[in-house]
Amino acid sequence: MSLKNRILSNGLASILQKVVRVVEQLFLVPFFITAWGAAYYGEWLTLTIIPSVMAFSNLGFGSAAGNSFVLSYAAGDKQKSADISKTGFYIITIMVCVAILISALTIVVLNYFDVFEKSLIDKTDAIIAVSFMIVAQLLMFYLQLMESYYRAAQKAALSINLITTKSAFLIGTGLLVLVLGYGVIEFAISQFIVTLLFIIYYGIKGKKVIGLFKTHHGANDKNILKEITAKGLSYLMLPVWQIIYFQGTTFVVRIVLGPEAVAIFNTVRTLSRSFNQFLYLIEPTVFPELQYYIGKNEWETARKIFRISILGVFILSIIGCILLAIFGPWFYNLWTKNELDLPLAMWYVSISGLIFNALWYSAEMIFRAVNQPKKMGVYGIIGAILSVAFTYVFSTYLGLVGAALGALTLDIFLVFLILPLGCKLMQMTLGDLFRHGISDFTLLNHQIKTKLDSIRK
Repeated sequence: MSLKNRILSNGLASILQKVVRVVEQLFLVPFFITAWGAAYYGEWLTLTIIPSVMAFSNLGFGSAAGNSFVLSYAAGDKQKSADISKTGFYIITIMVCVAILISALTIVVLNYFDVFEKSLIDKTDAIIAVSFMIVAQLLMFYLQLMESYYRAAQKAALSINLITTKSAFLIGTGLLVLVLGYGVIEFAISQFIVTLLFIIYYGIKGKKVIGLFKTHHGANDKNILKEITAKGLSYLMLPVWQIIYFQGTTFVVRIVLGPEAVAIFNTVRTLSRSFNQFLYLIEPTVFPELQYYIGKNEWETARKIFRISILGVFILSIIGCILLAIFGPWFYNLWTKNELDLPLAMWYVSISGLIFNALWYSAEMIFRAVNQPKKMGVYGIIGAILSVAFTYVFSTYLGLVGAALGALTLDIFLVFLILPLGCKLMQMTLGDLFRHGISDFTLLNHQIKTKLDSIRK
């Protein structure tokens, strides 16, 4: 299959995935509010900070091992790829066990200080539900390594479709639990069962797709272990800053403005970023091919893919911002059944970050493609800390509008740092990005029109 056909397949699969992901984020919210009430749902969002922390904190080793696997496989070193897979699985398993112990200790400490007593959710129900959600998130630690099998085999579309199927099952089981009137425990158990069955099948299928392990049996390698550990610790900074940002701003809003404000803040952030899911289509569409050509040392092709991606995201983000400004408030009230009072100023501030977020997020994939995540992690942590601090100060004086302003500072900070550095890693300047990118985009547009004309004729 040609590069264009693979990108097209990845794109179509990504479109379906993002549609399902948007549905996953938006569809269940009215059912949550109807079944549990706005305040109770806000407490549930606050409670899920714990498993969300575990979801972001995948310890970096899966990403490090997965990216090393693809780069080695694309370079033709299949034995090293098998060794990376074996060593990566070994260290991820160890870290999952450690994470389970840390999570258990965290729950014990929180219970000791009566943190769960302060919630509207029953203490026992909260502890049981959080425990199942944590284990479900820990199982997903293996995802990045398993996903690399599909990328290395240039079957990224199949991987995306399998992950989409898992999301659809999560939506279906979650809806069933809410409609039947069950509570947080049943909801958490349903998510755990779906995740467990998925990760088993996904791993088995990935090994069969790449076919490497029929001829090459990997072994634990100390040098590879050191390399994965070093890279993993750098990748660990990426989820750390996301934890600080997403959970930190949520916690600040809860402390300063109360549980119902958390429901408004998170639902606004979810809906205002819903269009980002379509912008994020570009990253899973091009990343597998971008990384593969970098591994093959074909930099000119890789740079062209990168330039077209950035300009495509920029154009789409402007369109999305306009659409959200016009239709967003109406849809928000419909979505939440007018249960939550949306400040319009907060909405416009929130959607203004769409363009900044889309640009730096698209450039961020370069750090993963070349397996050099350290600077991205450092900048992310600094930006997240500043954003949480601004959120606290602004929300204290400006309420929810201030909280939105504080959250926006992260995207502004990152776009001015990550985009130039991403270009440097791709061995070009920021000027080259726009100068050659416009030419690339014009040529691509011409090729698409020519292809469509030939099809019509």
